[in-house]
Amino acid sequence: MNNKSFGKTVATVLFSILASALSVYAQENPQVASAAPPAVAGPNDIARFLAGMPVLPNSPLAPLMRDPAWQEHSAFFEKEFTNLNLRQLQKLHAWQGTYLPETTQPIPVAFYMFSGPDFLYVDQFFPRASVYVLCGKEAMGPPPDPLRVANLSGALGNLENAMKSSLTTTYFITKDMKVDLQQQTLSGVLPILYAFIARADKSITSVAYGALNGSGAFQESAPGKRGGSIPGVRINYTDNQSGDSQTMYYFTTDISDGGIKSNPAFLKFCQRFGTGPSFLKSSSYLMFEEGFATIRNFILEHSNRIVQDDSGIPLAYFNPDKWNLRLFGNYLGPIELFKQHYQPRLQELFAQSNPPPLDFGFGYRWNYKEANLMVAERK
Repeated sequence: MNNKSFGKTVATVLFSILASALSVYAQENPQVASAAPPAVAGPNDIARFLAGMPVLPNSPLAPLMRDPAWQEHSAFFEKEFTNLNLRQLQKLHAWQGTYLPETTQPIPVAFYMFSGPDFLYVDQFFPRASVYVLCGKEAMGPPPDPLRVANLSGALGNLENAMKSSLTTTYFITKDMKVDLQQQTLSGVLPILYAFIARADKSITSVAYGALNGSGAFQESAPGKRGGSIPGVRINYTDNQSGDSQTMYYFTTDISDGGIKSNPAFLKFCQRFGTGPSFLKSSSYLMFEEGFATIRNFILEHSNRIVQDDSGIPLAYFNPDKWNLRLFGNYLGPIELFKQHYQPRLQELFAQSNPPPLDFGFGYRWNYKEANLMVAERK
């Protein structure tokens, strides 16, 4: 046997011995032999964790579920979402089946201007949109990562505070949310969007950060690296019930007249999807003001259906030659904060048409006995 062959034989024997030793070690130490969990938690794990829902045993976040802070957080959200379902969502679905079944059909896109992080309600009203486009002035914040949170109890409590008003009423209180979303851990709207997606029984498949370029195209970039002046996020997910693949975009942008004039990229992005339904709720009566004429006109021109409360587009802008209006609930006028935007003509229409009641809260009138809802359908 020459030296070369001898060397190969020795190497083979050594490899065999090493493999046998590793096999014995693995059998005696199964916890080591199992596949090591990934060092970084995926977005779906993070969404479930933030929503107070269990993650898989091999997730990097699984050990954190033993933390009393997470267990309290999970119990809090379990109670809040159970109450929300009983008080609001089940009743909304029954109403929808009777009065608005067409909104449960597959559609290419749904627009929700002035949404902030309120994915919950646009998903309820238009559950089968391929794409959702949301926007607000609230920042996205960094990618949420519970593994990097120093004070888990404080961070999860902050998330609960930011979401509490939307779970108990039907809207986010902007001034409260500002304080909560500016905390150093789990900041921005992303943790809220993640939690709503997970609680809606959806599984996130991918998340891309980026910004809109001048022509309104979404360009991916690293989180925090702004390749354009309108930052955004694209979240792809699967609906666990239907198996449908869906996409949600959220952009941090100013859609006042001045904001759009200085940067029209967001409206250019929306135009790429053609026409679709628009959803408006608790939008501070901004489109009653002249400073928001551009976005108001855009919605009227690019929507085939508009579902809104009275804080959306004023009645006067719905040309009866172009729109059919359907009214639901009661119109008591705006809440005190916005009383200057009372619409006498809308009050007359409600009085004349004796609209079907609502048995769920909607918009600023979160008491269902006082709530109103309008559906405008293009002729």
